Amino acid sequence: MIFDTHAHYDDAAFDEDRERLIESLPRNGISTFVNVSSDEDSLSTTAEIIKKYGFAYGAIGIHPSDTKDSIELFDKVREKALSHEKVVAIGEIGLDYHYRDTDQALQKKWFRMQMNLARELGKPVIIHSRDAAADTYEIMKECHAEDIGGVVHCFSYSPEMAEKFVAMGFFIGIGGVLTFKNAKKLRETVQRIGLERLVLETDCPYLAPEPHRGERNSSLYLKAVACAIGEIKGIDEAEVEAVTFENAHKLYRIGDKYDRG
Repeated sequence: MIFDTHAHYDDAAFDEDRERLIESLPRNGISTFVNVSSDEDSLSTTAEIIKKYGFAYGAIGIHPSDTKDSIELFDKVREKALSHEKVVAIGEIGLDYHYRDTDQALQKKWFRMQMNLARELGKPVIIHSRDAAADTYEIMKECHAEDIGGVVHCFSYSPEMAEKFVAMGFFIGIGGVLTFKNAKKLRETVQRIGLERLVLETDCPYLAPEPHRGERNSSLYLKAVACAIGEIKGIDEAEVEAVTFENAHKLYRIGDKYDRG
């Protein structure tokens, strides 16, 4: 069975067939997924999904590109994070410096606030980091992220950077990009990082793996990612699925033996 640790099934790309697609996942080997919020609207739509589907969990947070200078929004994040026992993480949060007009100071402020909220609530974090490796790592050190735990999702940095995050006790999220021809750096990361620190993710509807690149992504395509990891590590795809399934439960502390309460 496969655990998709990062999905956005509330995205408009799924409006026409959301219910049918999600209901098809268990019979296609996808046992669990975490729907991850990113902006104010998705705080509510994520809550709706986790209430409707027994095998869905949720993460509540504001993506760095959607941060606002608003204490009311932060209060809403806290409220939604406390609203349901199936909210298993604070995310996705972090830094994204990809665009020129980025308000880096505001992003850093929100990153710190949401890291501290995760600590307060005893939940792991889902970290989004793009073109911001150094600042992400520094804020994680400042906030003692090793005591919070979580995953660096859609990992895009060097193997050396991955090792630094893993040394903090974090997992590394691996998705469809691994199958792209230009993903040499990510393949090196997967080769170097132990399987016990990797988790599968889609970030759907984005980043579908080959041969579906450019299409709408879904959890149904995760077998291609598991297969790619297996080829890199020289192990069976079934072992990749089993170990990453266990890793996802550890990451999100789902199940009594993983509860850090």
